[in-house]
Amino acid sequence: LFKPYPDKEYLTAEEEAERPIYRQLSGDEKALYTAVYRGAQKHEDEIPLPFDADGESYSRIYCLIEKQESGLFWLDSTYYTAQKLRDASVVYRTADNSEREKMETELEKAVKAALSDMNEDVGDFEAALYIHDYIINKCRYTTTGLNTYGATVYGCLVDGEAHCEGYAKAFQYLCAEVGLECVVVTGVTSDGENHAWNQVKIDGEWYNVDVTWDDLDAETAGRHLYFMCNDEFMSESHTAEIAYFMPFECTSEGDWFKRSGLYIETIENAETIMRREIFNGNKAVELKFGDKKIYSEFKNEFLEGEKLFDIIMESGEPIPETGISVTLREDEESLYMTVVIS
Repeated sequence: LFKPYPDKEYLTAEEEAERPIYRQLSGDEKALYTAVYRGAQKHEDEIPLPFDADGESYSRIYCLIEKQESGLFWLDSTYYTAQKLRDASVVYRTADNSEREKMETELEKAVKAALSDMNEDVGDFEAALYIHDYIINKCRYTTTGLNTYGATVYGCLVDGEAHCEGYAKAFQYLCAEVGLECVVVTGVTSDGENHAWNQVKIDGEWYNVDVTWDDLDAETAGRHLYFMCNDEFMSESHTAEIAYFMPFECTSEGDWFKRSGLYIETIENAETIMRREIFNGNKAVELKFGDKKIYSEFKNEFLEGEKLFDIIMESGEPIPETGISVTLREDEESLYMTVVIS
């Protein structure tokens, strides 16, 4: 009853600049966030709080830290709360500090390896794209056993196995490493499943990113359907949880397909794109269409009408004795397809 409260402390200006959600908190919320965050960094089982926190406020701040501070992979999603809290009793995935320090070293090596092939002077778009593609190639989606670190950056980048939350935290962690503002968003899919994805700030605009849904499986290459999406498209399949923070508005139309010249609005436009990609030797061409009409016209003319094969022949590509085959990966509802030439 008589022990003094610790002084209120706050994250440094540099730390705050990397945390868009922290910047939205009130003064007391920032002090509570900082106290729990600093204590969790040091693996403290009992963290003294700067004031008596009510259970609802504490729960919100704890959940924000557990989801947004991806680097605290040892912090468990299970937590204790009460009507009023003088101290925070914290649960950890790791047994002790020595285990945590060993795993931190492993993660540092994995992060260094992940970013080793990325040029230092790339822009926001190129950096986010590199991270998205790296995680797809590095990690395998799994829910088997829901292992201890499957929901963490450690599971994704070190173990190479994670479920959606691990993917999202890894994307956020690597974005922070290269100076991109990024948050983890939790919610449900249109099937009612719990899910996690990201929002990232690219060239001053916020975009939705779902790396998990772009990682198709272990045998096939990933896609970019859920990279740089606006809210209109995302809301068709994702509903964000708003109890802990309000997700950012993502209204820009400048998605990956438009930036990459793979957005089809007319048949003439389609022919230009397919000629360019095939003549450049691209064997798997991702496409997004402006509407259902042009989507159907493309299939009728380029596939059923075999115009695609004419372009392949014109490209001068040597034709093997086994011939040429074209297969599709389709998501007609999203006006998306990948044309695979083999």
